[in-house]
Amino acid sequence: MKDRPNELSKAAIQSKILHGKKVLVVGIANEHSIAYGCARVFRELGADLAVTYLNEKAKPFVEPLAEELGAAIFAPCDVAQSGQLEGVFEQIRTTWGSLDIALHSIAFAPKEDLQGRLVDSSDEGFKVAMDISCHSFIRMARLAEPLMKEGGTLLAMSYHGADKVVPNYNLMGPVKAALESAVRYLAYELGHKHIRVHAVSPGPLKTQAASGLIKGLLACSPDGGEQARPVLGPEGTDFNAAPVAQGLGGGVVACLHDRFQSIKPGFERARYAMDRQFPLQASSVREDQSRGPNREPP
Repeated sequence: MKDRPNELSKAAIQSKILHGKKVLVVGIANEHSIAYGCARVFRELGADLAVTYLNEKAKPFVEPLAEELGAAIFAPCDVAQSGQLEGVFEQIRTTWGSLDIALHSIAFAPKEDLQGRLVDSSDEGFKVAMDISCHSFIRMARLAEPLMKEGGTLLAMSYHGADKVVPNYNLMGPVKAALESAVRYLAYELGHKHIRVHAVSPGPLKTQAASGLIKGLLACSPDGGEQARPVLGPEGTDFNAAPVAQGLGGGVVACLHDRFQSIKPGFERARYAMDRQFPLQASSVREDQSRGPNREPP
């Protein structure tokens, strides 16, 4: 089983299975970002990319990566700023006219709320975390829908703290739970248009976003001493965070790290509806439960 994902990824890369597909990647901050690892794989599989950056401060870190990826579209996207997400989709409409895959890999909570107890979280902090980490994915789905004329795939990043209490994850636990619920409902609403919606959990990775949380999250692993994995492997080709290989549907392939041995078609709490009407429209890529709660932090 351990070698199978690498075999899948090699075969997918050789066949350029995403050749001609138009892919939007939101959430690249630097070369350590989960979104960047995913974008690398999308590109190796033949996709055309649209890449965003948060603001002018982030641009110098993201622009070289966008150039390396040959991104056809490179645009600012701060979802907290009115009109910026809409502007990205307008560029996609005028440049490509359609969209096949959209990856949402952004999350945020004010530091004082993120590091404090949930019970002490502020009204404003909770609202900001929900808006940026969850509602922006719903907005993305709304904007992507008219561009996915022949179906498509929407991907969001989740974490084990959405399902179970993880010390130090605090405010983001309920926020990610809301995101996963949104995934289920979006899948239900968009499934008849052949638009798949998935929540993906790569595990604890060495990213900028997880830097303040990683020690506490790793303490929840079975041995308490597991190391966070980098987004890129030793040779820059083993994408631990790549939700891009066969199995997610809608033309998306999934090159999964050996940890991920289960792709659940449909969420358990929605199976009564999803199995009947839109099988495989919603899914959560989860780690084998025997390995413990090692999923991707925000």
